[in-house]
Amino acid sequence: MSEPTRRPTAWSAIADHLEHLGTRTVFGLPGDDMALLAALEDRDIEVVLCRDQRNAVFMATGYALMSGTPGVCVVGKGPAFTNALTGLLEARSAAAPVILVADGTALGRLGTGAFQEFDQMSAVRPFTKWATRVDRADQLATALDKATAVCLNGTPGPVYLELAEQLPYEPPAGPLRPRRATPQRLAPDSDMLREAAGLIAAAQRPLILAGGGTRHRNAGRLVERLAEVIGAGMFSTASGRGSLDENHPLFCGLAGLYSTGPAAQLWADTDLVIALGSRLEETAVFGWPEPHALPVIQVTADELTLSTGRPGVGVIGDVSRVVSGWASILAFGNPDGAWTDRVRTTRRELLALAEERTAAAATAPLSAPPTVAQVLDALRAVVPDDTVLVQENGLNDMWTYHFPHWSCGARGGSVVPSEQTPLGFGAAAAVGVAHADPARPVVAVVGDGAFHLFRAELPTLADSGRPVLYVVLDNGGYGWLQANLDQVSGGTSRFSFVADRGTGTGELSRTLGLGHWRVDSWGDLEGTVGKAWDQCSSGVSTVVEVAVALTDVPPGTDVPAGDFPDREAHAREQD
Repeated sequence: MSEPTRRPTAWSAIADHLEHLGTRTVFGLPGDDMALLAALEDRDIEVVLCRDQRNAVFMATGYALMSGTPGVCVVGKGPAFTNALTGLLEARSAAAPVILVADGTALGRLGTGAFQEFDQMSAVRPFTKWATRVDRADQLATALDKATAVCLNGTPGPVYLELAEQLPYEPPAGPLRPRRATPQRLAPDSDMLREAAGLIAAAQRPLILAGGGTRHRNAGRLVERLAEVIGAGMFSTASGRGSLDENHPLFCGLAGLYSTGPAAQLWADTDLVIALGSRLEETAVFGWPEPHALPVIQVTADELTLSTGRPGVGVIGDVSRVVSGWASILAFGNPDGAWTDRVRTTRRELLALAEERTAAAATAPLSAPPTVAQVLDALRAVVPDDTVLVQENGLNDMWTYHFPHWSCGARGGSVVPSEQTPLGFGAAAAVGVAHADPARPVVAVVGDGAFHLFRAELPTLADSGRPVLYVVLDNGGYGWLQANLDQVSGGTSRFSFVADRGTGTGELSRTLGLGHWRVDSWGDLEGTVGKAWDQCSSGVSTVVEVAVALTDVPPGTDVPAGDFPDREAHAREQD
């Protein structure tokens, strides 16, 4: 049978642009038009064909967050497009540079009730930084250039390109030289830089908060050096994890919702917060002093993300450029030694508390279910220090946010859900992370509820050729929802968000050639996790299901109250 004749199409121009971007992987589930796959057939670009469009955008988001370059996703039109909107919502909230390309009804059939016709442009605009529809081949090159520039610059975020269905059947326009596909980093205003530096020099008890905008912007450990000069304690938001060396003696964990015990007391007593690349979202400032009582210097690349409800200043600029500017102004800092000593003491107290929890758990019978802290200890014992931890945000898996039960050292990495926390994001994003940096080990710690939403992608995982170790914390269902239900019902409700275990994941995994292990007692934990990691490091994606108790929750979250724990009730119970 002779080879089919392939003629250039609009998708050929898109494939050229992907090569220009240095894109290694495209994620998605194309519609009926297979022209994209034909255009990529002979190119060195992988295509991860997903089972669900939402997961495809999650994967592209994980790729973008890990690489700092555009994650590319391709879907069909109509319901395929609407399936992808949840992924776009997360990409926008996570400030991930994602390019979503979707089919659209042909130009000549708009408004006729055509098959799967939908006003996709109106629906997508609230989810994206920029959206456009391409109706003619001569519009494509400029649309691709602008999409790239918009998704990468300022605060990164997703963009949308809709390709009219007739476009692939039109010959591509003549080649245009594509523009440079690198972000332009904004330098801060010198007067504002100096004003902020004056506030820093006057502070006696400063804290540095590294947000998601610090990701890929801390080369040479600029932030850690600034902390040493001014004697500041360092924290990160969940999105900012991996940007700081969490083994540094001035690092004290995650801020806001995840700051408890001695770390929370630092926040009660600080006199200045230097927020780098954070929008100061609700979870990041949870538990802070009243807004009027705490000055904040907020560094952001986008004026729309400025938080103006607190005293202080906003510095608009790239995090690395701002911190570099401060380094020259504050080269000879005069830190308060007592505050710096207190920060170091707080870190030691956090480490000691973690050790106490580990020791207490070890007194349980070997047949008892593992604690999540024990699971994380077992993981840390076997995975390399450059491992990227991908997380969910459920009841049990929030332990991963509580330093030092997991710590990202200088070589470690982290990808987490944004404030939207869509269930299943971490499980799917881990595939994108693995494709973004194939040399880095990837571990995903997810709840069983989140993993169930991802299970349809196990064939995708098997086909992708990038090994991921999934540690599934199995408490029988949706633990956070059950905890909230128990809070209002006293544990007597006829409704339930948990059920007996036994998911069938093992059989499905083994059928697909994936590894699978099950742990029901902590006596078997360490050996099983070690075997699972050996299997994963040999190139086989592996799932470890670990039975955990519904009551095994991190500090400060044992009294749920809707979206957030009731810290006041928790304090009353401790008295």
